[in-house]
Amino acid sequence: MNTYPILYSFRRCPYAIRARLAFHASRKTVELREIVLRDKAPEFLKTSPSATVPCLKEGNTVLDESLDIMLWTLRQSDPEHWLQPEVGTLDEALELIEMCDGPFKRHLDRYKYDTRYQDADRETERGAASDILWQWEKRLSQGSWLMGKRASLADYAILPFVRQFANSDRTWFDGEAWNAIKAWLTAFEASEQFQAVMPKWSKWTAGNAPVLFPDPSS
Repeated sequence: MNTYPILYSFRRCPYAIRARLAFHASRKTVELREIVLRDKAPEFLKTSPSATVPCLKEGNTVLDESLDIMLWTLRQSDPEHWLQPEVGTLDEALELIEMCDGPFKRHLDRYKYDTRYQDADRETERGAASDILWQWEKRLSQGSWLMGKRASLADYAILPFVRQFANSDRTWFDGEAWNAIKAWLTAFEASEQFQAVMPKWSKWTAGNAPVLFPDPSS
């Protein structure tokens, strides 16, 4: 019987979405365990040092940073060449992702969840996040993707967070003039890749039949 690495995930979490996208692209199969954040399985809490998703476990190896998980699987198998952008280098892709995971995510959180932050002003935070989006708009206007005419790691690591930002107020977002950003996000949401990583999985409980993702038989 084959044994697979275990990926603890949560369907709507953008960090978990990016991890599942990488496994889908690498064709490397994991046992997917859907975690309910308000009722985390004890096995998950024993595994993840940070008690956050995604969390990958293979043998004695545990990774609980989404970007580390993406790189782990893509360095084993990268048939879509995510780690080799058409324009620029992997280091440049990682710099773009750092901008997303750092300042963009900070402003996104303080925009989307402004009531949680005493000093957060929703409009100010939205404006600061938008300034970063305009930088990406300039890149996207030169090609269909952030680093050329085909997708790379940067696109699939960042798009789940752009989607979260857009969905915070989709009417406002769609009314802005960032046409390349909107086309980029629309293409992502309609893509086979996105649809493949967004089925609704049941909450994982010890003893459940394994859920394999992506399905090695397909």
